Amino acid sequence: MFPWFYNNVNMKIISWNVNGLRSNYEKGFLDKLKLFKADIVCLQETRLNKEDIPFKIKDYEFYLNPAIKSGYSGTGILSKIKPKKVITKIGLKRFDNEGRMLHLKYDDFDLIDFYIPNGGRKKENLNYKLESFNHIIKYLSKLNNAIVVGDFNIAHTEIDLARPKENKNNIMFTPEEREQITKLIDSGYIDSFREFIKEGNHYSWWPYYRKLRERNIGWRIDYIFTKNIKLKDAYILDQVMGSDHAPIGIDARIT
Repeated sequence: MFPWFYNNVNMKIISWNVNGLRSNYEKGFLDKLKLFKADIVCLQETRLNKEDIPFKIKDYEFYLNPAIKSGYSGTGILSKIKPKKVITKIGLKRFDNEGRMLHLKYDDFDLIDFYIPNGGRKKENLNYKLESFNHIIKYLSKLNNAIVVGDFNIAHTEIDLARPKENKNNIMFTPEEREQITKLIDSGYIDSFREFIKEGNHYSWWPYYRKLRERNIGWRIDYIFTKNIKLKDAYILDQVMGSDHAPIGIDARIT
């Protein structure tokens, strides 16, 4: 069905928190999908059920893991490559019920799409977030050739947000959360963007007020981590609108 997919193939993968797929669709999602020219597009915060998908695309198969709660959370993957297996659970009931993980197993690699809990402005869900990471790191440790994408709702280092001093004890930048990204990297995963871009002022999320996006006062909380994958490039498509998040992507060689 996909005769171009062989070993050593060049592959483009995009990840995007769409902040509601139906809303994003009304803002031109399909036009942007054409511009991406990606082999796989991973989505977070889809907020719909399968029967609510507002479009059909002949070039992609659409895999969706919706939350039990209607209009909430959810992950989805548009793929030109048919996977061998689709997995939707990591073994944490609340996390799984919220549709926060979609794992596609291919012949040569695993692709995992995550939408990590925010943790709450008052940190009311921080323990849930940290518990989720305990499951995630164990889950990912069993994989060999893997691409892990998504909205992780954590800025890892001070250069990953515009105002680190003002946010050092705030959710998404607490030491406990940042340590989870460190643990993932220490377990063998690479932060793909930092393989190519070392400096700051590159962000993937901006709150919807005070023209923060126009002023580039944001956070880099969306990631593509890889393990045993040859990277050719990694980037943030910060000019693409339609969500409070920008799409991010990699060009890779699957061997």
